[in-house]
Amino acid sequence: MSAFLALVLAVIVAGIVGYALVTFVCNDAAEPEGTSMTPPATTPLTPTPTPMAPSPAAAPVAPVPPAPVEDTVEASDAPAEDAKAPAAEDTAPVAAPAEDTPPPKAADSEGTRPEGLEQARDGGADDLTKIKGVGPKLQGMLNEMGYFHFDQIAAWGPSDVAWVDQNLKGFKGRVSRDAWVDQARTLASGQETEFSSRASKGRAQ
Repeated sequence: MSAFLALVLAVIVAGIVGYALVTFVCNDAAEPEGTSMTPPATTPLTPTPTPMAPSPAAAPVAPVPPAPVEDTVEASDAPAEDAKAPAAEDTAPVAAPAEDTPPPKAADSEGTRPEGLEQARDGGADDLTKIKGVGPKLQGMLNEMGYFHFDQIAAWGPSDVAWVDQNLKGFKGRVSRDAWVDQARTLASGQETEFSSRASKGRAQ
């Protein structure tokens, strides 16, 4: 029995070996002659240096002769003279200074003269000395100007006061300084001022 098994195994092994040999032979026959499985060796490419062409020699530069100085100066001076000429022609003649004229003289009086009366109204003139700053001499001066009553002085405006202030000889500025207009309004209404009350008491004593 063991001999039989050994024979069978030998047959199987022989068949496998024979099959392998047949296959190997068939493959060798199929390959063409001269072919080789080894890839051909490649030789590295080495760049060949290209020879540089020699650069042409630079041509010598010829020196430039300098321009003449005299011509340049004359050329630059000519436009300047031409430019100055129109400016001198266009300049307007300077007007001669006007003769000195004397300044106008200041007016002798300022303001407007208030309207006066030729004489006192019926009943006689008011006692203007009741106004502080008016004495007998000033009262006579005011009467000469045509002012006799309190209501006349009470009606004076700024322009009237300015005129009377400038025309009271020896007493300029007395009207505005002593506030004659305000006092006259009080007296024209029939009332007394502090000054007039004191003056009346003094006279009574």
